Amino acid sequence: MSKAIENKQVQVQEITEKFQNAASVVVVDYRGLNVSQVTELRKQLREAGVEFKVYKNTLTRRATEAVGLEGINDVLVGPNAIAFSNEDVVAPAKIINEFAKKNEALEIKAGIIEGTISSVEDVKALAELPSREGLLSMLLSVLQAPVRNFALATKAVAEQKEEQGA
Repeated sequence: MSKAIENKQVQVQEITEKFQNAASVVVVDYRGLNVSQVTELRKQLREAGVEFKVYKNTLTRRATEAVGLEGINDVLVGPNAIAFSNEDVVAPAKIINEFAKKNEALEIKAGIIEGTISSVEDVKALAELPSREGLLSMLLSVLQAPVRNFALATKAVAEQKEEQGA
């Protein structure tokens, strides 16, 4: 077997593993971005623990077929970059969506969210969700509200009793 075919098989296996391990994947068209813009996007994604790679479409198609995600092959046309996140489902969508708002040349094509192929609208909706910390703080405030209201009511009753007794 030739060296080139072996290298391609290794790459397909690498891409397949990335798709299998990813919590979320976002496919983008980066045409029109200059080097400094792509570097800035990569930096933001790297800081969030997201891997941003460019692969040949034929190799990516073979990997998606191996994983059972052939539905995304329709968008694998032209120059594509793929953001893989193994832990944070929201991070790649949020970072890429914010970057696309500032740089119109970046186009979100599709995504895979926890093994489900998602449309551009789904990826953008995911990007608009608050961060994990924001969601946790919202949950805590909801959980604290009944206790706080009970404490305020108890304090009001106590003050009313003091006024009546005085």
